[in-house]
Amino acid sequence: MASAECADLEVSLTRRDAGLYAIEMRFTQPGSEADVRLETGAGEAAMAHIDLAALREQLLDADAYGATLGAALFGSAAAAAMYARAEATAQELGTPLRLRLAIGADAPELHALRWETLRSPAGARLVASEQVQFSRYLSSADWQAVRLRPQTELRVLVAIANPAGLGEYGLAAVDVEREWNGVREALGALQIAALKEPGEATLDRITEQLRGGIDVLYLVCHGTWQRGASWLWLEDAEGKIDRVGGEALVERIAGLGTRPRLVVLASCEGAGAGQTHGAEGEAMAALGPSLARAGVPAVLAMQGTISAQTVSVLMPRFFAELRREGQVDRALARARAAVQDRRDWWMPALFMRLRSGRISYTPGFGGDRSSFEKWPALLQSIKAGRCTPIVGPGLAEPLLGGSRELARRWAETYHYPLAGDREDLPQVAQYLVVHQDPNFPRDELESSQRAVLRERFPLAVPKDMWEAPLDELLVKVAAWRQAQGEQDSHATLAALPLPIFVTTAVDRLLEHNLEARGKAPNSAVCAWQGEAEAEGAPGGSCGRMWRGRWCITCSDGSTRATRWC
Repeated sequence: MASAECADLEVSLTRRDAGLYAIEMRFTQPGSEADVRLETGAGEAAMAHIDLAALREQLLDADAYGATLGAALFGSAAAAAMYARAEATAQELGTPLRLRLAIGADAPELHALRWETLRSPAGARLVASEQVQFSRYLSSADWQAVRLRPQTELRVLVAIANPAGLGEYGLAAVDVEREWNGVREALGALQIAALKEPGEATLDRITEQLRGGIDVLYLVCHGTWQRGASWLWLEDAEGKIDRVGGEALVERIAGLGTRPRLVVLASCEGAGAGQTHGAEGEAMAALGPSLARAGVPAVLAMQGTISAQTVSVLMPRFFAELRREGQVDRALARARAAVQDRRDWWMPALFMRLRSGRISYTPGFGGDRSSFEKWPALLQSIKAGRCTPIVGPGLAEPLLGGSRELARRWAETYHYPLAGDREDLPQVAQYLVVHQDPNFPRDELESSQRAVLRERFPLAVPKDMWEAPLDELLVKVAAWRQAQGEQDSHATLAALPLPIFVTTAVDRLLEHNLEARGKAPNSAVCAWQGEAEAEGAPGGSCGRMWRGRWCITCSDGSTRATRWC
């Protein structure tokens, strides 16, 4: 999991009196176990004087609003100096500055402020730069652990509500196809479920999909703010308007066994004259803190009636960056920078309680650069052809998903009784051997892999080819993913000037990629348990692992692999 570390500055606000808030700051450099705290020199906390009435008068001028808010937050000389030092340190180190604003439970009125417009002590737009990764930090009483998932296993639900009859309430129809096409292209080969046909974007259908294990929920609908409560304009089963209280959605998500890692709430442009300016975004933004407190690790909500033009640039860029690195605050910083010249650039608000900002990682070996110091020697050996990669079946996870996901499916389908081992594939497979048949897991494995490929990549293979051998399907899907711009580890390995590869994979993806580069691979089975030849392997050279034996592939067509046995 490779990622550039960030310099981290956390700013906390707690209420002392009407309009008066105590400021605490804590700065941590990348790789440091110690932090630096705000010191006033007088033994008292630095204070921020925030005039809520004055800010309300500047709602129509984002720059003036941000300047007033910045003057209040950094009015203390100590606070201004510490921010300037943190910013300068991040620049010197060549790393982004992760800025987290933590609002105390005793100051809920501060959630309504447009912190994203904030200006630095020097007067610059603080959040518009890619070098500042800003989020509002919210604590939660939820004890559910948030563990990173492989990027290829992320599951996304896109729900777009366009109920009939919106015009009667002064609301514009939602352009479903435009919304869908934009996000679909940005998400690339990730697993996507969609509720976009009339009558699909209902609260019950959304809940049903989430219950199946969704990591990212992208909800596009109209929202209104009435009598201190948010309302979402979803659909009923007949495709008509169903106004759902925001808290109803929060309750449904809070009650899930596994909650989404990220919820994106997108309000729609087109509020009629009867609505208060910004009511769409106000309704969505109000759900951010509620969802965060309910246990959702990250919530992105629009805090104003954001234009369709801005959304058409912002959201595809956000999801494309999220797909690339899995880091929410960095993805938003880059997306926001892409629309900083537009008047509504500040409207996306990120509520997050993730320490690293990540919801996923890209599987690979070596980890962060700082944790593996022998890269020069390794790269030199690769260039000289003196390196032998040892490859496992996990290299095909971008296509077939991980073993934990497969184990969970089998456990649910065949009623595996032990709650603690439901993601342990060997344990679940052993259960199937006992309760079904010794050959059942092997046969079910191919059926499951075919189903996964068809579910995740329906456009990759012509409809009349889905009954082809599994190896052919894998090659077709891999080629389609590469055409979508996705990286392929087999292709990367095959391009290296190496003579021998050792693999336990049961597919021929490595051989296919070697052949695609004009090489002539020769695959042989290594009988490491003492048997001379693999039972059932044609000529002992099939490119598969049989009964636990290693399969060795020589990229130059030689038979040198036999000496490894």
